[in-house]
Amino acid sequence: MAEAARARVPDVIDVAPAFVQGEADALNARFAGADTAAMVAAMLGELDGRVAAVSSFGAESAVLLHLVAQVDKSVPVIFVNTQKMFGETLAYRDELAERLGLTNLRVHRPDPFRLAAKDATSLRWSFDPDGCCDLRKVEPLRRALAPFDAWLSGRKGFQAKTRSRLPTFEIDEGKLKINPLADWDRARLDAYFAAYDLPRHPLVAQGYASVGCVPCTTAVAPGEDPRSGRWRGWDKTECGIHSPAHDPAF
Repeated sequence: MAEAARARVPDVIDVAPAFVQGEADALNARFAGADTAAMVAAMLGELDGRVAAVSSFGAESAVLLHLVAQVDKSVPVIFVNTQKMFGETLAYRDELAERLGLTNLRVHRPDPFRLAAKDATSLRWSFDPDGCCDLRKVEPLRRALAPFDAWLSGRKGFQAKTRSRLPTFEIDEGKLKINPLADWDRARLDAYFAAYDLPRHPLVAQGYASVGCVPCTTAVAPGEDPRSGRWRGWDKTECGIHSPAHDPAF
């Protein structure tokens, strides 16, 4: 029975590309300088049934989710519970989903058989953070996204030097990845939170500018990149879901 259950989750999900780079380039040209809300509405309409929003329900997640909810509250919202999350994040997820009226929140978790085989002690983060992220976040998200051709991400260019040239549209494993907030800065995000009275993640007030898993997230000092509190002390800037390759310096 265990072997049969394990077989249902393949190591690699092989699918034909839904989008190619030329299509992402055309969309970047089409929406250059466009209003963010209008762009999100257009893409959700054109990709109806083929697109999901992915959210960590982190420090700034409310903005993207509000933009989506203003158009269609039934858009699938994918949340990967790595089982290393802050309790504050799980509570915030529920509060925000309720506040925005999201009706299609999908929670995905790591495969328990893989956890037993590769992280039986739950300490893989302490000696192999890349492997831990792949096991607990990258692979579950890949499974979650399998039915979709496109997805929305909440990344912003100002969050770290490795994201400074983030495009609005890009191709990731053959899917169209949309970054509606790519060119938003901190002031614009703060203004949006205020304009729509959106709740903040409770850890933001404690200095957490970016919120991930408990063992690998610390508060950020003034002047540091917002993501500098992630994997502090490691030569690591991303969990593996996103690539820093947009900036040739990295």
